[in-house]
Amino acid sequence: MAAHYVKLSSKNQLTLPRSVVRHFPGTRYFEIAERGREVVLRPARIAVQGEALQRVRDKIRSLGITEDIVSEAVRSARKAK
Repeated sequence: MAAHYVKLSSKNQLTLPRSVVRHFPGTRYFEIAERGREVVLRPARIAVQGEALQRVRDKIRSLGITEDIVSEAVRSARKAK
């Protein structure tokens, strides 16, 4: 991995080199963390409110799980106690 140098601006901003950014197409946000004396950037995905819940609902639907199946599973689990 080649070293790149960036300058901290008067507004505490850094510009990432194009040669680095091209490895993360479509990434608009990065998570930043400190690791000892290093700064680590990781691509981050900011989810729109409700988006994760919709993905879960879609997955449940694709598996053919219905409300009746869930209700029966809950009843069965409660009886097992």
